[in-house]
Amino acid sequence: MIDLPANISPLDQARILSEALPHMQQYDEETIVIKYGGHAMGEDAMAKQFARDIVLLEQTAINPVVVHGGGPQIAAMLTRLGIKSEFAAGLRITDAATIEIVEMVLAGSINKQIVSNINEAGGKAVGLSGKDGNMVIATKATRTMVDPGSNIEKIVDLGFVGEPDIIDLKLLNQLIGHELIPVLAPVAAGRDGKTYNVNADTFAGAIAGALKAKRLLLLTDVPGVLDKSKKLIPDLSVKDARKLIADGTISGGMIPKVETCIYSLDAGVEGVVIIDGKTPHAVLLELFTNQGTGTLIHK
Repeated sequence: MIDLPANISPLDQARILSEALPHMQQYDEETIVIKYGGHAMGEDAMAKQFARDIVLLEQTAINPVVVHGGGPQIAAMLTRLGIKSEFAAGLRITDAATIEIVEMVLAGSINKQIVSNINEAGGKAVGLSGKDGNMVIATKATRTMVDPGSNIEKIVDLGFVGEPDIIDLKLLNQLIGHELIPVLAPVAAGRDGKTYNVNADTFAGAIAGALKAKRLLLLTDVPGVLDKSKKLIPDLSVKDARKLIADGTISGGMIPKVETCIYSLDAGVEGVVIIDGKTPHAVLLELFTNQGTGTLIHK
């Protein structure tokens, strides 16, 4: 249920629901992949509100698939255990000790808490990782960095960090459309039998592309893609997005997010939206209102 302010009259409540109807019809029986992470996961009230919104999607004949991250929670657990984190090219270097903690936190405590919240809200969530049913087979990720001393580009060993290689939808297809809500942790197995930590945005993009999802929603800690004057850009084509990367308007951590959007669109997703996960009911605002929220990237 959407928590409408108490001062809204019954007539206005009915009008709001009526205006949402065309949007509900647009997404009827369509698959929506939602990447859930950042500060939206950190507050209990926001987490429960997110769960209620996901249940609402399922009850309006939309097929939600949730992919979650957990960077802050992983960092907190590593700190508690005295394991120092190192980063390169924006990714956590994941050694043998770290990958055990990553899998424990992502596929364990975080995944099951989201499942519990959705079930408490009246849904039927199923918690999985990419390892279940060989849903995602990953390859070892590599990155290059320029050594500041020699100015020579070198390959960085990220350890057990992977990138999606093969997506098998057999298991997901048994769940989607059957009143079950998949909640996926971005942990995958490799062909070598080892476990790999996959960036949650990348994981969500690969799943959305394989499912040919109607929408991929990336919940982040920022309103969306901003122009050079820090104003929100509500709508971007792939061509324009590439121009903004080239001229430096899109920079830092937003670059891999936008690249994930482009990859997903190339794989068959109809549209990708980068939205602020801290905004109350951000998912519902994007899908069920005329103005939407965040930045829509499309072909």
